[in-house]
Amino acid sequence: MIHPMSKSIPAMTALAFGATCLVAAAARADDADRTLLSTFCDAANIKGSACTRAKGYPNGGNRGCDVKLSADRYRGRFIAAGNPLLVVNYESGCEAHATDNGGAAVFEQSDGKTIFRGFAPGSQANDCVIVKSERQDWLVCLTGHMGQGLLEGGVAQMALTQDYSKDIGISSDFLLTAENSTGAYGANVVTCKERSKYFEVSDIKPGPRPQTVSVKASYADAATIKKACAKGFPRPKQIFGKLTPGEAYVPDGYAKRGTFTIDLVTRKVTPQ
Repeated sequence: MIHPMSKSIPAMTALAFGATCLVAAAARADDADRTLLSTFCDAANIKGSACTRAKGYPNGGNRGCDVKLSADRYRGRFIAAGNPLLVVNYESGCEAHATDNGGAAVFEQSDGKTIFRGFAPGSQANDCVIVKSERQDWLVCLTGHMGQGLLEGGVAQMALTQDYSKDIGISSDFLLTAENSTGAYGANVVTCKERSKYFEVSDIKPGPRPQTVSVKASYADAATIKKACAKGFPRPKQIFGKLTPGEAYVPDGYAKRGTFTIDLVTRKVTPQ
């Protein structure tokens, strides 16, 4: 007879092995973060994935700005004829809501070495895809910022540029913009002079053709805007504030939804 305990030994061994792998993976992640942090932080100020006093933080002065690296990071040749770069999101107590409480740090990888190339406050790279091309890689991301009940978002290419001192900055080159005004008005709002308007974008992926991306979106086309301005939709159940002349509500459930392709070269946005 086989003792019941003997049947559980393989399972216990598997669990122990899995736990060991998780610990090892966590240790490797900590080592990787320490390597990155050590490029701008003294060893005594490194705690896990955070630096309590980052050197040369923009407009940091003598405040001793903290920087905590997040798991969002993207690697590619984002500058033509340049070395591979690593873009890592971070949080910082020195940043305000206007800069989304953080930004992105850029590192150059050359001959097995990691070189810090700069902080870009407010330029978090969230929900991104890397699009390959012969000359360079494109980093294209979904963006979003809430202010006074308006959720402003879109699709932006994160343009990385290097100055004479070899520092690298990031700017957002918007390919598509969206605005969800439900938090401010109780429903999305359009202007009757608009031909179309995007409310939300999501699910960014490499597109069906080279140098394109695809996104899902909720939007109002010309027909939807015309109907909204003719008061052809029911009044939203709960509204806030007051619209200005020439504006109209598109209540929840009346926006259209679809998938769109964005060409990174021509900047054209077309439905799939």
